[in-house]
Amino acid sequence: MGKKEQTSPRAKSMPVPTAKSGGNGASLSELITLQWQAERSDLDLRDFLLAIYFMRLGTIVDRAYDRMCKTRYGVSGGDMRVLLALRRSGPPYVRRPTDLFRALLVTSGAITKKVDRLVEAGLAERLPDPSHSGGFLVHLTKRGLQFVEETVENLASEPILAPAMRQFSSAERDEINRYALRILSALEHSGGIDLDAADE
Repeated sequence: MGKKEQTSPRAKSMPVPTAKSGGNGASLSELITLQWQAERSDLDLRDFLLAIYFMRLGTIVDRAYDRMCKTRYGVSGGDMRVLLALRRSGPPYVRRPTDLFRALLVTSGAITKKVDRLVEAGLAERLPDPSHSGGFLVHLTKRGLQFVEETVENLASEPILAPAMRQFSSAERDEINRYALRILSALEHSGGIDLDAADE
């Protein structure tokens, strides 16, 4: 569909801010912004562009996180997220598979594969689920707990986002976290997005 001949009232009253580069020349994401601003200046593109930013940010962070986990710890970023989910649940560090795939936004089949790898590595174990005949619980082993504790400390001291976040003050970082959490919470409670469709 081509450009509309008439500019919508919403677009007039809610213009998209022009992207500004922090370095020499525009980044790829800034170029995407400028291109869409030029092609569809008749639309209010802010939420549309924000979704693009989140998708690109997620991809960049996920790839960097996966590389870091494989290089330092010999496990994938996806498998590490299972360990982190078990750790943040608190003692005795046990979760049902359904809790894990809902929390991590992956399918039950993906969780099964991840648990298989973690069990083989001695980082997790399966325990019988007393509330579900034939079911099982995923438990963080002592070795797994030591393993994930080291990871959390490293991620806190050397976060993946550190190169980008250094430009913000502590108060600004707190504000960014609050806004990101508000957006995520709103999407999770909206009912309009299928959170069980993702795979990994």
